[in-house]
Amino acid sequence: MIQQKQNNEVELEDDEFTEEEEKVLNSIKMNRIIIPMLIGLAVIGYMLYSNWDHDAFLSIKWNGHTLFWIFMAGMMMVVRHFAYAFRLRVLTENFFNWRKAIQLIFIWEFSSAVSPTSVGGSAVALFVLSQEKLGAAKTTALIIYTIVVDTLFFVTAIPLMLLVFGGGVVPKLEGLAFGEWTFYVTFALMILYGGFFFYGLFFNPKHFKAIVRGFCKLWFMKRFRDKADELGDDIIVASEEITKRSKLFHIKAYLSTALAWSTRFVVLNCLIIAFADPNLVSLDFWTQTELYAKLQHLFVILLLLPSPGGAGFAEVVFGNFLSQAGYNLEETISFIIALIWRLLSYYPYLIAGAIIIPWWLRERLNDRRKAKLARLEASE
Repeated sequence: MIQQKQNNEVELEDDEFTEEEEKVLNSIKMNRIIIPMLIGLAVIGYMLYSNWDHDAFLSIKWNGHTLFWIFMAGMMMVVRHFAYAFRLRVLTENFFNWRKAIQLIFIWEFSSAVSPTSVGGSAVALFVLSQEKLGAAKTTALIIYTIVVDTLFFVTAIPLMLLVFGGGVVPKLEGLAFGEWTFYVTFALMILYGGFFFYGLFFNPKHFKAIVRGFCKLWFMKRFRDKADELGDDIIVASEEITKRSKLFHIKAYLSTALAWSTRFVVLNCLIIAFADPNLVSLDFWTQTELYAKLQHLFVILLLLPSPGGAGFAEVVFGNFLSQAGYNLEETISFIIALIWRLLSYYPYLIAGAIIIPWWLRERLNDRRKAKLARLEASE
């Protein structure tokens, strides 16, 4: 009841934001938590019902080994969150303290959880950081730079894994409408998308703007012309801000990004170790690295999923992958692992967002009121 009252207060106060800001706020309203939760739980429930094997369920040994590796999976999520918070501090030159950085990452991850995987939470991140008095230039540079450095991680890591382990690490996902071809299409788009932003950010932002504007002269793209001009201006501002940073800045940004993404995949390593036959999943470095490579390639496929946070699709894809990966996992166990994975990596951010965002919005509104009052007093 108290939480509902607080949410209503936030909604009543939204008129203190601009029309553009209200559009972003509407994308992270608390009622949007219900949709991805219901989708994910309904799909995983259906898959478990359709593939339920009581004997397979009873074969799960909830012993110290299983519980330890589930705990380690949870710890990897903690490390991932701190890695993103560290990156935020690096990119803002320690403008935020650790507490604020951790809080903002919760909001950022929540926005990603309620947005389609292919869209992400950049618009919300831009809005949130703009409310924190970071400065327009630094905020714009930070958002665009994170797009580039995230893509750079995949563009460097994926070819390395393919070189070491070969094409066998690309998931086949038999029985689904998408699979190996989806990986190559998504990765190609990722290279083009990230490479284009990299070129604009570090080499020729004005040419980047000209290309974007030229593309929007096409008849079916004309309605995006204003947005294209805005993006071109943002790239120019971001380029001026980012290119003056030191090499150490870029190294820290890349390493923290690599740690955040890597731990995301290692969560799945831990869960597979927890439930798979120890004779089929060795703990040696080479076996785990190959498994990591498969999971990394699997995630590239997940990037094109259209539902909020990949809800529904991600569970099916991961469950399908596990049941065909040669780890002697029954489909029932595979989908139980998929459910635990989402309970550790997805639903906590939905719940945390429901708690943090109303409080954060009230804090920002109070700041605006104080600033407005100060201006009125100064003008008298």
